[in-house]
Amino acid sequence: MATNERSFSGFQVNRSLLAGGAVLTGIGALFGTAGAVMVCAALATAGRDWVRRLDTPPQALAQRALHEAKVASSAGWEAWRTEHHSPN
Repeated sequence: MATNERSFSGFQVNRSLLAGGAVLTGIGALFGTAGAVMVCAALATAGRDWVRRLDTPPQALAQRALHEAKVASSAGWEAWRTEHHSPN
């Protein structure tokens, strides 16, 4: 048996190969993390630019949608009251 191999109940592990694989896995994880950070930065930048170019800002769109929902809710409530002759 070579000096860089160890036997565990008949299971022989090449320690240098195992260490090399662990190092390469660590390096790959670092590159993967760096790539993910770059993708997130690119998407965030593109999203900010897209929002800046909108004709109507998102806050105005949200306020309009909320107003429309309130009007629709009020109209539905009035229709229900009229149909059921409820004073409330």
